[in-house]
Amino acid sequence: MRADAGRTSRWLMAVVVALLSWNAARVDGAAGAAVEDKVREIASELRCVVCQNLSVADSPSDLAKEMRNLVRELVQRGMSREEIDAYFVSRYGEFVLLAPPKRGFNLLVWGLPFVAIAVGGGAVYLVARRWVGQAPARQPEIDPAYAERVHRELKEREQG
Repeated sequence: MRADAGRTSRWLMAVVVALLSWNAARVDGAAGAAVEDKVREIASELRCVVCQNLSVADSPSDLAKEMRNLVRELVQRGMSREEIDAYFVSRYGEFVLLAPPKRGFNLLVWGLPFVAIAVGGGAVYLVARRWVGQAPARQPEIDPAYAERVHRELKEREQG
């Protein structure tokens, strides 16, 4: 009986250890997924300096892979998004940001399209209003002899 109790307690300990390690792996997996989501989010807003038209998250270049790994390392260190952005801006300049910050000269980049749309819409409105508001063109004067001849020929054609 003693051997059965020892064997049962060993099995019970093995099950407890397995459950605890499975739970720890699940927690690590959830934390890893959260880190990867944050890395993807930050990397999607950084420009690949090799491709220049793709984000670091989408670029297949080796430098983009290194930048993604660096973002992952900085996120795991506990750095905030602003700190990570500042790190890359200090290395590559503001060009590395896909969306320029809304301050200084960059306000022109953000505001100019809206100003252009407003000015263009106003110009179209003024031209359309002027075009519609024009008086109808005057009818040219008709020679009375010519008008009489047309009426006479139309009557002859209807009668005959």
